Amino acid sequence: MGDSLHTVPQLPATRRPGCPFDPPAELLDARRHGPISRYTHPGGKPGWMITGHDLVRSVLADPRFSSRKELMNVIDYELPPAPPGEFLLMDDPRHRRYRKPLMGRFTVRRMRLLTERIEQITADCLDAMERTGPPADLVTAFAKPIPAIVICELLGVPYEDRGAFQQQIESFMNGETGDEELIAAYTATQEYLAELVAAKRANPTDDVLSELTDSDLTDEELKGVSLILLSAGLDTTANMLALGTFALLQNPDQLAALRGDPALVGRAVEELLRYLSVAKQFWRTALEDVELGGQVIEAGTTVVLSYHTANRDPERFTDPHALDLRRQEGGHLAFGHGIHQCLGQQLARIEMSVAFTALLERFPTLRLAVPADEVPLRPESADIHGVKSLPVTWDV
Repeated sequence: MGDSLHTVPQLPATRRPGCPFDPPAELLDARRHGPISRYTHPGGKPGWMITGHDLVRSVLADPRFSSRKELMNVIDYELPPAPPGEFLLMDDPRHRRYRKPLMGRFTVRRMRLLTERIEQITADCLDAMERTGPPADLVTAFAKPIPAIVICELLGVPYEDRGAFQQQIESFMNGETGDEELIAAYTATQEYLAELVAAKRANPTDDVLSELTDSDLTDEELKGVSLILLSAGLDTTANMLALGTFALLQNPDQLAALRGDPALVGRAVEELLRYLSVAKQFWRTALEDVELGGQVIEAGTTVVLSYHTANRDPERFTDPHALDLRRQEGGHLAFGHGIHQCLGQQLARIEMSVAFTALLERFPTLRLAVPADEVPLRPESADIHGVKSLPVTWDV
């Protein structure tokens, strides 16, 4: 660590022009000074920014740090506890109560059984792109509909409701919606999910939500669980597909390697997850005084865990800022670590493997339709990094 403790300016920060895949410069600078820095939360509360891989991983596995929403000390008023079912913002045993019934429904084996359906959904999207012809916005034509259809089918959302439903989810996750519109979209989503849970309880169908009505979870809890599955399973994968394609197009040697060896796709997905880290950061609050990286984190202090700098840590990864689809090093934190590690990670891997393979095979001349610096990025205020649109074209 440097001679003096570094301080990170308040975030969100902007990405450097021409560097849409790299973390903000302020965070990269913080990591160069050491794995832990002082940080002032937007509400003026003092905290810490953890940018090193090993320290982020250790906090995620440490029960002395809490995920509970009401303990987050980041603004000048108290936050309410997480609503029933929204288990990402809870600790055990409450967290375990919601996660346990889901674990058997998201096993590697069960997710692999979905591969054929995901291949069909992907083919349908690519067929539509091909019929319409170039240019196309890869976000709306490909990246969003694939995970949206998959997660809607898993939850049993009726086909006719999916368009409006996806729009509501997008409105409260894009980082740009005004407060009133955001509250309206969130409320509408909650109301819809309440109706969906009631419908599944009355007339179960072949989907995860119907299966969960056999558990001891209440309707209110099932509504919260459904919201977590939707937000985690839709926005993250959609942005990985769009931003991942953008990254491949900007790294033609890596794109050529994947085209030349489709069996490389599994490793390519892991490297894109590391390189892009679209779920940028999470928060934990110290339940007691904890020594971390040579500093004492006082009880009640909230730390920011910077996933995207942890996954670019030069002490963990060789040449971390390079996209290397043949990279041997594993251990990225894109899906988190510990008890909150992403429940749907196997589903996300399958969706990405299928989608990237099919896209590159169908459109061998795929390329950007605009200069790279004109591709609009999501604002840093969005929880998930990505692009608003990705104009692409190809030879017909």
